[in-house]
Parts: sequence; C-alpha cells; structure tokens
Amino acid sequence: MDNTDPDAVRVFSLNCWGIRYLSKYCSQRYHMIGELLCKEKPDIVLLQEVWSEKDYLFLKKKLSCTHPYTHYFKSGVIGSGLAIFSKHRIHDTLLHRYSLNGYPYMAHHGDWFGGKAVGMAVLSLGNLTANVYVTHLHAEYNREKDSYLAHRVVQAWELQQFIRHTSAGADVVILGGDLNMHPQDLGNRLLRSYTGLRDAYAETAKFDGCEGGVTLIADNPFISQKEIFPFEKGIRIDYILFKGSSRAEIGCDSMSTTKGSVADSPFPFSDHEALTAELKLDSCVSPQTGNDKPCKNPDSAGNLAELVDIVTEARTEVKVGLHCAERMRYTAARTGVMGLALLFLELAIAAVPWFALGAEQPFPQTSFYLLAALCFAVLLTTFLLYIFYTIEIKSLQGAEDQMRLAVGSLHEKLRGFPATQPHCASMEPPEGQEPPARDPEE
Repeated sequence: MDNTDPDAVRVFSLNCWGIRYLSKYCSQRYHMIGELLCKEKPDIVLLQEVWSEKDYLFLKKKLSCTHPYTHYFKSGVIGSGLAIFSKHRIHDTLLHRYSLNGYPYMAHHGDWFGGKAVGMAVLSLGNLTANVYVTHLHAEYNREKDSYLAHRVVQAWELQQFIRHTSAGADVVILGGDLNMHPQDLGNRLLRSYTGLRDAYAETAKFDGCEGGVTLIADNPFISQKEIFPFEKGIRIDYILFKGSSRAEIGCDSMSTTKGSVADSPFPFSDHEALTAELKLDSCVSPQTGNDKPCKNPDSAGNLAELVDIVTEARTEVKVGLHCAERMRYTAARTGVMGLALLFLELAIAAVPWFALGAEQPFPQTSFYLLAALCFAVLLTTFLLYIFYTIEIKSLQGAEDQMRLAVGSLHEKLRGFPATQPHCASMEPPEGQEPPARDPEE
C-alpha cells in the first residue's frame, strides 16, 4: 500500500439492530447494508449491534474486495456487537469491557447479556497512525426515570480513560458508535471535555441528512414514538468524534446521514440512521526532513473550571447510583434472611415427628416440598442478587474514587501548582543573601 498520507478519510458508522430472530427483516437488512458499503466504499466502517458472528462473517465475505482488513470484538454472553471493516491495514486491536452494564433480571432490555465495550484498532493511514474506536453504551429507555444513568456515566468515564491512555502515540483519533446520549448529556460532555474529541456534526462544513443530525427519527418504521418521547422529530445519539495531534490536523469537510426510507426497499437499513463523515487530514510532518511542522494546537480538554464542574456533576450522579445499589443490596440481604428463617421454621416443623413419637406430620407432604423449594429459590436468588449488587457497589466506588482524584488534580492545575512537590528540592537563597542557619540537630 502507498505510504503517502491520504488527504481525507471517510468514516461510516451504523447501529445495525442485528438481533437474530427478534429484529425485523434482519437478514434482508444485512444484505442491504453490504450492498450500501460496496457501493459507497468508505475507508473505515464502524458497526454496532452485530450480535451474530454469522452476520459478521457474511459482511466480511461481502466486503472482502473493498475492505480486506476486519475485526470482530467478542465479549459477554452474546458478544459485544462491535465490528470494524477497513481499507487500511489493522496492526493491533484491544477491547475494554465496561464494568457496569445494566441488570441481569432486566431481561426484556437485554443490555446486560451483550458485553457492552469499547473496541480499538490501530490503523496506518499512510505514514500516520490512527487509533480508531467503536463503542456502544447502555440504552436510556426512560429519560424521566433513568435507572441506568449511573451505569452510563461510569461507561462514559471508562471510555474517556481508555481513549486517553491508549491514544498517546496516535496521530489521529477517531471514535464512532451509539453513545445513547444526547449532545448535552452529562456523559457526552464528560467524554468530549476530557479527551478533546470534536463532534463531526458540529464541526462539518457541509451536512446532508436529517434535521438536527438526529439518528433516531419518527419517520423510521422500526421506531415507536415512545422511544423518542418527548422529542417529536427524533434524537441524536449516534456520533463520529475525532481529534488530531501535533503530527496531523483533522477536520470534517462533510457529513451525511440516511433519512429513514431506502429507495427500492420497503424498510430502512436499521432502526438507527447511518452516519458518514469525510474527515480531512493535514499532515504536520515535513516530507523533506521528517520533522514536525508548526501546527495549530487542538483544544486539549477545554476550560479547566468547566471540566471540574463536569467531573463533580458526574461524581454526584455516581454517588446517587451508589446509594441506590446499597439500598438494593440491603433489600436482597433482608429478603434472604427472611427466606432462611422460613426454611429453619420448616425444618423445625419437619423435626416434630422425630421428637414426638407417634405424632404425624402437621403439613401435607406436597405442600411441605413446595414450600421447601420456594425457600431454596428465594435463598439462591437473593444470594446471587447480593453478589451482583456487591460487584455493582465496588465498581461505583472505584469510579467515584477515580473522579475524586481527578477533581483534586484539576484543582491543583487551576491553582497553578504541580500535583506533587519534590521532597528534596534544593532551596537556593537569592543572590546577595546568606543561606539561612541550620539547626544543629539536622
């Protein structure tokens, strides 16, 4: 492949809604998606909710000529659903699974069974190194009573940490995926402020798509009004974010989204709209010398005071989630104790014939066994819930501790002092002054 730096890179992102046997017209839509990608030929394809590996293998075969480099991220019970297809060689990959991802007993939501994660692929764009990330965060379901808000905030926190700590050597950083957050939601502000990532929709010079860049629209036949309430026209929860470095500048020349209906098809590609962003690259490395040319410094993390407020707000939401998890664990423990007491009572009743010779069992045998099975079921369920809530509490406590340290570090920067002072720093007196007298005991 040519090692010259490309002038632009086209990025495609789509939540495919690919739940086999549950999602409508799943196989037909994958054929449509494959045809679209073969026709459009974007440089990088970032897909979410490709839950079946068979569907991934179908797309891999379909796109073998246009996108020879692919990777499927495996995680959780049914997989992470994340896949990358690229025209450029993939040198390395890494997956981070989020520590919190909903509740196993909320089976109708299903998020817990999918190993929600962020996947990273290291690509070569000519002489530039690009870290490309694809992710899918927990869904919101109910905006007014969002029981998953703390989980999503922790996921956004872990996402920004993962990007910051893995992209230090990258020339270009690109993130695409279904964040399940509105542009001004807490997790979104936390992610963009901490990493310095820029929103392609907000930065683009030319846009062609749904009004406001929304990616869940009312005109999509797979979307019910309940999912986007109270936003009549739709919501924007899918993103392509990017940033450059001292070696490369990056901007968005144009961006487009699908608009629900598809020509010559009775249904759209997915319940989400697809995003395509044309990102313009400008290398800051001189081809003659190989040295960095002067470039405009990209915004690093925004205003420190604003970032302190955002992290403090995130820490507050995590504390709220922590109190809720502690309360649920207490409820599970109390229910387990009641089940255990009931089991002991039943055992005591069962022991009556052993101590009172000739006495008959006071309960019918069938009722006795059913009650015993109920006791064991209650004990097993509450035991598993207690373990689950303990894990949730530990994860929330860990995130809250990290945020507390981050706020302290940001406060130090705001005051203009380094985080740590060298213990043995030399204290030279100003010119013309004698050094202070030392204590004889020193």
